[in-house]
Amino acid sequence: MKILVTGGAGFIGSHLCLRLVEEGHEITCVDNLLTGSNLNIKKIKDNENFTFLEHNVIDPFPKSKIRFDIIFHLASPASPNHHSKISYHALPVETMLANTVGTMNILKVAEQDKAVFLFSSSSEVYGDPEQHPQKETYNGNVSTTGPRSVYDEAKRFGETITAYFHRDKKVDTRIARIFNTYGPGMLKSDLRMLVSFISQALEKKPITVFGDGKQTRALCYIDDMVEGLMRFAFSKNTGGEIINLGSTDEHTVLEYAQMVKKLTNSPSEIIFSEKLPQNDPLRRQPDLTKAEKILGWHPKTSLEEGINKMIEYIKKL
Repeated sequence: MKILVTGGAGFIGSHLCLRLVEEGHEITCVDNLLTGSNLNIKKIKDNENFTFLEHNVIDPFPKSKIRFDIIFHLASPASPNHHSKISYHALPVETMLANTVGTMNILKVAEQDKAVFLFSSSSEVYGDPEQHPQKETYNGNVSTTGPRSVYDEAKRFGETITAYFHRDKKVDTRIARIFNTYGPGMLKSDLRMLVSFISQALEKKPITVFGDGKQTRALCYIDDMVEGLMRFAFSKNTGGEIINLGSTDEHTVLEYAQMVKKLTNSPSEIIFSEKLPQNDPLRRQPDLTKAEKILGWHPKTSLEEGINKMIEYIKKL
């Protein structure tokens, strides 16, 4: 199949591109390299079935002779740790536009090509949830004006645009709400929780936990996430569906710090520092009933196996 992946040089996008190329599909990867990297697609850049196009999705999509069968719209600065130098605080306008104007532009391509369109939404649309675990029918507890809103509300409006194109323009769309995902290829500079904990442990520095460490997360390994995204896009009769993708293996942040300390055999002390950032969710776990029923999908990589792979990856950085 001919497949377009926007944000294809990013963390999730590059893993998706690699898997799709390995399966023999013809891939066009679009990225403006604002937060993506050529290093992420180095393995496949010279593959005959892979084409890289440096382009910002907020600009009209270049005319192409290729008619796409499937489009994965992943282009967006992510929502990394609040202390990241590359974060939605540093790139608020870019984040909002990629998920709104960018989504509109790529949906027009899907409409023209009669392609399946998958929008990569986020668990952030649930905000600091009052329902646990979070079902796709839950409308969320989200601030429209808080510091996280430039990401949260952009994803929510991206869903609105996607739903409109499905309802009124008959585009075959899907919305994947992606929960916390980790794996090789994450940037050390992003200061994501797991990356930071492992880096600090390996460097024998104090492992810093924000808040009291009782806030929870459920982490999904990247290979499992890619499998879920592909099943969703390739499945027939899933047009118009919204499906959570993530892990249900929920742990407190403190427990993650303790796991990392144990698996790295590090002498690092675990310390607590600063209050939680504003609107930071205290609990986060997806209800995967729909993913399991419709896609036959559930993460397979154990947390210990995934963290060990991350430790080996960070050792090589």
